[in-house]
Amino acid sequence: MNTVRLGRTDLDITPVGFGCWAIGGGNWAYGWGPQNDHQAIEAIIAATELGINWIDTAAVYGLGHAEELVGEALRGMNNRPLIFTKCSLVWDTSRNVTNCLKADSILRECEASLKRLGIEAIDLYQVHWPNPDEDIEEGWQTLAKLQEEGLVRHIGVSNFSVEQMQRAEAIAPVASLQPPYSMLRRGIEEKILPYCQEHNIGVIVYSPMLSGMLSGAMTLDRALNLPKNDWRRNNKEFQEPRLSKNIALVELLRSIGRAYEASPGEVAIAWTLNNPAVTGAIVGGRSAEQVKGTYGAASLRLTDEDIQAIEKFIASVAE
Repeated sequence: MNTVRLGRTDLDITPVGFGCWAIGGGNWAYGWGPQNDHQAIEAIIAATELGINWIDTAAVYGLGHAEELVGEALRGMNNRPLIFTKCSLVWDTSRNVTNCLKADSILRECEASLKRLGIEAIDLYQVHWPNPDEDIEEGWQTLAKLQEEGLVRHIGVSNFSVEQMQRAEAIAPVASLQPPYSMLRRGIEEKILPYCQEHNIGVIVYSPMLSGMLSGAMTLDRALNLPKNDWRRNNKEFQEPRLSKNIALVELLRSIGRAYEASPGEVAIAWTLNNPAVTGAIVGGRSAEQVKGTYGAASLRLTDEDIQAIEKFIASVAE
């Protein structure tokens, strides 16, 4: 699998990376319902065997559980992939999640993540959310300190605006941004992506399949009957009137994909990678089978006609 340089770093990453949000399980506020740990570990291993060379996770996914699963998978590997994780979302004994960018909190988070992952240094450590806004400078200074100490190799941000990235850049270079991006969620196209491209900030997008909506596996019945502990039950994209329109879009992606022997999800992911400002896309997988059904997006090149057909459909249903 080909690789692309991530911004100004020395990291060469594959166009798709393995995302761990879903494998954290359903026992926290933003869980994806029941998850089999054995299948999750198999999914991580399958991703690396297929050539994917980076894993993106976060301390908060499953309240530490996703990082533990990554650590367990890594112990069986001879050549470990790059490990990206995040800080700033913390939880208490009642499993309530809050935002914190205070220095002592981030230092504790980093130590805990290293322990769960079983590694000596995190390849990319990211601020998960820029909250509280007034503490961005303190949080970013702390990440820069961790980088100086060698506990993390590179530092990046997630869900930041241009103005917030500029504040961070005044302290230390921002290696990367992790924003949400899909053909149905395009708010970053006007300002954020051009800024990152101009300043050589790597961009690794999350939810390129809109949290599974565009994967090809989501049906009307499944969307309307998601488990009670699946956060997507309350997502407007999984509810009418958007749900039926999204399912119709999936059928268009399916028809486009037939020419490439690609799934609708692979077409959706390839669409995000078509943007020259995007370095890579984070693709979740709860089983080896799911991973095998999406990794082909890394080499899929959509034609101008494909892109135009997608744009025309989206414009038609938005009217």
